[in-house]
Amino acid sequence: MKRISIIILTLLVLAMPATAAKNDDKKPQYNVLFIISDDLTSTALSCYGNKVCKTPNIDRIAAQGTRFTRAYCQGTYCGPSRASFMSGYYPHATGVLGYKSPRPQIGDRVTWSQHFKNAGYYAARVSKIYHMGVPGGIEKGDDGADDEASWTERFNSQGPEWKAPGDGETLENNPDGKKPAVGGNTFVVVAADGDDLVHSDGKTAKKACELIEQHKDKPFWLGVGFVRPHVPFVSPRPYHKPFLPYNKMSLPPKIEGDWDDIPKAGINYKTSVNMKMDIWRQKKAVGGYYASVSYMDTQVGKVLDTLKKAGLEKKTIVIFTSDHGYHLGEHDFWAKVSLRDESSMVPLIISVPGKKPAVCNSFVELLDLYPTVASLCGLEAQKRLQGKDISPLLDDPGKQVREAAFSVAPARKGFLLRDDKWAYIQYEENASRGIELFDMEKDPKQYTNLAEKPEHKSRVTDFKARLAAKLKEVRTNDLGINYR
Repeated sequence: MKRISIIILTLLVLAMPATAAKNDDKKPQYNVLFIISDDLTSTALSCYGNKVCKTPNIDRIAAQGTRFTRAYCQGTYCGPSRASFMSGYYPHATGVLGYKSPRPQIGDRVTWSQHFKNAGYYAARVSKIYHMGVPGGIEKGDDGADDEASWTERFNSQGPEWKAPGDGETLENNPDGKKPAVGGNTFVVVAADGDDLVHSDGKTAKKACELIEQHKDKPFWLGVGFVRPHVPFVSPRPYHKPFLPYNKMSLPPKIEGDWDDIPKAGINYKTSVNMKMDIWRQKKAVGGYYASVSYMDTQVGKVLDTLKKAGLEKKTIVIFTSDHGYHLGEHDFWAKVSLRDESSMVPLIISVPGKKPAVCNSFVELLDLYPTVASLCGLEAQKRLQGKDISPLLDDPGKQVREAAFSVAPARKGFLLRDDKWAYIQYEENASRGIELFDMEKDPKQYTNLAEKPEHKSRVTDFKARLAAKLKEVRTNDLGINYR
């Protein structure tokens, strides 16, 4: 009988799937909690140095994880950025430069969450992970440009947005103050009646907490997509109180002639001038934005509290980021799209159980999240992915994994190469709409464009060649698209 038992046991071991045996030899099977805010600049977070807008819950993630100071998005507005980091390809590899799902371009190639789903994880999203119209899609509660194959389940969080009862004011193109609160991609501030659960992000936090409790006994990849501080800047009244009166808000310096040395394509699509926002309305925009950030941060806290209560803190990788940055009056620019640091740089915090908290100054990209988290969880590597595995930085934050970051602004056919010393921005592949070059050591706020200076002619030539090489590299992939 003993001999028969040994033979049976041997046969069972040999019959085990190779992948299962492989996983046993690899790294721990962590859960993944991916939290993403919408239109968030890192400069609005207290863990990144803001002294006015307090974000204690996002700070909690930073206190336990690695906070990246030079993380860049790959597209400076929602659609291309989200399609990029979820698919694993740069926007110019797939041609997804707008508000569409990458699925038609990538075919049966697996997305980030789908890779985990196929490995046995419960994969779900709550609200906006791929592009979803704000405020329109949130008012309707629809799926937006989502990819159904990426999820085991998906949930939307409908909310009233700018229609929320309360004190609402349109700041954009309303110089006489007579225009009521209006919808669309418009600067509107609403100090809303009611509690957190009236609004989309409150509902998102509630559903995320429910899912953590329901699935705490098996591995999960949970995407939690908060839509604040995307316009409209709507949040319950209590979140506005720390920023009242709004006229106490500070604005960035206004430099006379700031736009004189940059090409027309370099002037952002929303400015204090074309939005007709006087100083009072600019300050209220900052206050309303901060109130939205504070509200969103509170929702992050609810999710973190549930994770802790479920006993999953030591089993879960927590990531916090945004799809791109945001201008709050720098250069008299507002919102996203620009390729300046305020718009192209994002907050990024990665917390992995057992790893020491740190600050990392290496250039990283949102595109790196897919291969990095797959590596941390011991999933099969995919050579086709265009990001890098930056997990070594979590053990040695002094390492460098990139010489430069690459981002694009498809709406204005703009490209950014950002290295230690220089920020190079080019409009059109042939530079026909202009170039910007900034010395980031001497001019970190990017006030003086050096592209037309004779002494920088060779440097501009070098950057043109580097950009052409980067685009060739991006387009050399397994998709067979060769997008132009």
